[in-house]
Amino acid sequence: MNETGRQGTGGPVASLRGFLATLGQDWRSMWNRPEDRLAAKVLIASVLLLIVYALWGRPFFINANLPAVAAWLGLNADHEFYSTVPYMYWGVSSLVIRILLPLLVIVVWIGGRPSDFGYRLRGVTSHAWLYLLMFLVMVPLLVAASYMPAFQAKYPMYQGAARNLTHFGLWELAYGVQFLGVEGFFRGFMTFGLYPRFGYLSLFIMVIPYALVHVGKPPIEVFMAVPAGLMLGYVALKTRSWVFGAMLHWAVGITMDSLAIWHAGGFRP
Repeated sequence: MNETGRQGTGGPVASLRGFLATLGQDWRSMWNRPEDRLAAKVLIASVLLLIVYALWGRPFFINANLPAVAAWLGLNADHEFYSTVPYMYWGVSSLVIRILLPLLVIVVWIGGRPSDFGYRLRGVTSHAWLYLLMFLVMVPLLVAASYMPAFQAKYPMYQGAARNLTHFGLWELAYGVQFLGVEGFFRGFMTFGLYPRFGYLSLFIMVIPYALVHVGKPPIEVFMAVPAGLMLGYVALKTRSWVFGAMLHWAVGITMDSLAIWHAGGFRP
């Protein structure tokens, strides 16, 4: 009886020890090769940064605290640009969470060079024609989409952008900075960081969270984010830079917003 009792007690303990030993071995195996270590660090940092951005980086976070934030900035509810505060915050948070923090990870934790993650301008102007061609291909698609009620209702995402040219310009500035964060994080940090380990499969890993951040937009746009994200990632790898991709993304956003305002009858003070 005593022996049986000891076996019954020791069995689960031994199993737990074995599980923990296996877990430790498997964890250490992720760090054996340089490309494994790089991919592990990029994926760990990516999921943490995506959570931080989702919780505290988007406009709704400031919308929930807008009176207090506006008061801190010296703005009251009657100020002309009161409603722009969440979107200005969105641009800044995207810059910090999706560009500056990944840069810190690259330099401090990974020990890499930003240029190896697509943070570069040198030599990329020779591929400007390719991004221009991609934009020209997009224009008729954007025009067609602009006739759909779902797109007219969604864009511009800051409704005040249709008030006048000043509000439109402030919104597009914040929108453009936000696109720098999008491309820097997905096509830069994730794609270049995962490529040494996964090759072109890194594009498919990157595009999963990229497509999901589009949920809430018109369904056709969510699905189109997959091929668009793959193409932008592929071209970024070939040109060794994501910067022109951000400019293309911004141009597409400005075009869609402009078309939506035009369909609504122009600026409405």
